[in-house]
Amino acid sequence: MTLRTVVWSTGGVGSIAIEAIEGRPDLDLVGVWVHSPEKVGKDAGSLAGIDPIGVTATDDADALIALQPDCVVYAASGPDRDAGAVPDYLKLLEAGINVVSTSSTSLVYPPAYYSPQWREQMESAAKSGDASFYASGIFPGFGSDQLALLLATQSRTIRCLKVTEVALNDHYPVADVMMNGMGFGHPLDFEPLLKTPGFIEMAWRAPVHLMAAGLGVEVEEVRGTLDRRVTDRDIEVAFGTIKAGTCGAVSTRAAGVVNGREAIVVEHIIRMARDVAPDWLTSEFDATYRVDIDGDPDIHCAMNVGAAEGHAAGHAAMAATAMRVVNAIPYVVSAPAGLLSSLDLPITLPRHAFS
Repeated sequence: MTLRTVVWSTGGVGSIAIEAIEGRPDLDLVGVWVHSPEKVGKDAGSLAGIDPIGVTATDDADALIALQPDCVVYAASGPDRDAGAVPDYLKLLEAGINVVSTSSTSLVYPPAYYSPQWREQMESAAKSGDASFYASGIFPGFGSDQLALLLATQSRTIRCLKVTEVALNDHYPVADVMMNGMGFGHPLDFEPLLKTPGFIEMAWRAPVHLMAAGLGVEVEEVRGTLDRRVTDRDIEVAFGTIKAGTCGAVSTRAAGVVNGREAIVVEHIIRMARDVAPDWLTSEFDATYRVDIDGDPDIHCAMNVGAAEGHAAGHAAMAATAMRVVNAIPYVVSAPAGLLSSLDLPITLPRHAFS
């Protein structure tokens, strides 16, 4: 059976999804949504950087819903994130359309979603439309759920499970997110959104609780910490120039407390250049995802995504993010209606990946 599919946005992740879907015989790309008026009416293939495919981009959500797709790949991004996405999710689910999303990372484990009201609305919409919703990516996503839990199948005892992403994000173009949200390019006395009390705990509670649920333990609380380092030189990045003496690296840590100790830890290290904060964990790849289990036995695993230095910055990590949800489409369409996590699906093995 060929599944009719719509891609929601043509940014980095959306463009990769368009190309991937177009190359699969089990998926049929029937529509593409765009935000920018200048993209409306253009061929979706051209917008995605491939040959024209005969699908015209639109900003008319109702017209896309009228196509009755089996699934929407939702990859829109921006400062509003869930505030902009949840109304779209509700409309799609109520119309009986399954949704896979890379936009709402806090929904990788719906029971821990920070907005119970939105979660309840989505659950009601999914039940009403007999449709399913699944959010994933690589981190949060594979690196902080299936990879960690797979490695834990070797464990007799676990004292601490820690997952870490080390990434070079100089390719990310959204200045508001990078500067005002995370603090890059500002002096260290600037208070970004990340420094808002409770923000880190809210942002990373979903993967912490997902891993805890998979391992059958209760999280008593999540503790968040933030560390930042300055660059000693100007750095040119996708959203502008990061001046010497301003923030060039950010590290967040969210620790889930189990039985009174920090037992499930998510660390996220982002740099604007590889030589900033050299004493932190480093990687020469697009991104490195580590799982470290302190227990019996001790387990240490590093997954590198992309080529080493000289790569097209960020592409491999975005491709992995996009394919986590594209590969999940057949499984989500076949799943019972509701809000899903990786715990509810089998391993979403790629179909037609060999060429």
